[in-house]
Amino acid sequence: MAHGIAAVGECMIELSSQGSSLWRMGYAGDTFNTLWAMRALMPGHHVDYVSAFGDDPFSHGQIEFFKSHDIGIANSPILPGARPGLYAITLSGAERAFTYWRSDAAARRLADDPAALAKSLENRELIYFSGITLAILAEPARRVFLDAVAKAREHGAHIAFDPNYRPKLWPDISAARTAIGEALAVTDIALPTFPDEEMLFGDQSMEATARRLEHAGPAEVVVKNGDQPALILHYGDTFESPAIHVANPVDTTGAGDSFNGAYLAARLLGLAPADAAKRAHRVAATVVQVRGALAPFELLKMAFDR
Repeated sequence: MAHGIAAVGECMIELSSQGSSLWRMGYAGDTFNTLWAMRALMPGHHVDYVSAFGDDPFSHGQIEFFKSHDIGIANSPILPGARPGLYAITLSGAERAFTYWRSDAAARRLADDPAALAKSLENRELIYFSGITLAILAEPARRVFLDAVAKAREHGAHIAFDPNYRPKLWPDISAARTAIGEALAVTDIALPTFPDEEMLFGDQSMEATARRLEHAGPAEVVVKNGDQPALILHYGDTFESPAIHVANPVDTTGAGDSFNGAYLAARLLGLAPADAAKRAHRVAATVVQVRGALAPFELLKMAFDR
């Protein structure tokens, strides 16, 4: 029997500027941001963040933060001497820039123990990961990971994937295209962002992105495009879902991730793609009005249910 949701990837220490030389520490990362939204919107579901963690005070704090919000870590390994990655957000208006320290992060070893990884993904209702999950893994570990995802899918898990292309994480564009193509082959719901796909594959339109991804495997594709309408493809049919304009956004960090979380939560709750997209836009519009990637649960729930 399926026992909840697993998101796989890297959750980092987040430093967000509070002005002058003051910084606020939190925890965030693309797949964790999505799981955070799902946790807020699906309080009755069991959720786990699958990764690899260090044994330093920051890693312990991270795991305790998860636990305090009813997020488990399944069979994720705790690695002696390892530590989490870190990034800092600097803002120009509401637009953000990131500085990373992540080259030796524990999460890069999340597939080092194939048996533990398989156990973490066993009997899941939904497994979610991203192009960043793929990019932080060396090629052999990436193969282990995708094999585990494929096996979980064969046993009934639905697979959701956001290609989330970040050029600096890949050795070259060819490696990214290959890995993302392999991931799409085991994906049920794809959640790309159009500018990423345009940069990576040269797509001329959102429709072209949706059709290319459909051909690669997923029957359901949601193409995000910032504050422009999203394009949804569902078993061959396409339609647009208008975004919500926010006049004075505070911080756009995590907006697309929270959209993904709200969309997937709505679909798991039985809502049709059109309703799921409307709710996801409302949640994303709420997230850009708070600082940092993680909006309070109550705000996310209010936006989703409105």
